[in-house]
Amino acid sequence: MSFKNKKAAYSKKRDDPNGAVIVLPHYLLNSDAYKTLSGNAVRLLIDIAMQYNTRNNGSLLASIRFMREKRGWKSSSALKKALNELIEHELICKTVQGRLPNKASWFALCWAALDDIKDLDISIQSFPRGTYAHWKPSENTKLIRKMPLLNGLVNKKSISNLPYRQ
Repeated sequence: MSFKNKKAAYSKKRDDPNGAVIVLPHYLLNSDAYKTLSGNAVRLLIDIAMQYNTRNNGSLLASIRFMREKRGWKSSSALKKALNELIEHELICKTVQGRLPNKASWFALCWAALDDIKDLDISIQSFPRGTYAHWKPSENTKLIRKMPLLNGLVNKKSISNLPYRQ
């Protein structure tokens, strides 16, 4: 079967056969950087990844104005917190620093190659591609993720017997 026929067969199975798709590698989804994200950070990561078209990694937007109009974000503080979390976890990288009065910051996805775009503040050689794979949660992050003891309803012994608890 030729590539064109495979593409046509795949397109027929989707709701929007002409629409774009988001590719999130399993390597990314299995990384500690991704698994320790908050819900808002995961949502923002998907909202940023939706802009990627294989030619614009480095010029992806996450400004409150853009996200409010295009993706329905309402809280600038929640957006800022999620954005900082994605940068801290090395899943995205800032490629252009925004400036007043109306120049938004640009970002790149760290699991894809940085595209050669004019006026980036970062070079292709210094782009941190794949660094999320080596990211490890801090002690504070681990403490946030621990299951709380519920006033005697759950004790430490019963929690330690759970298969997913480490």
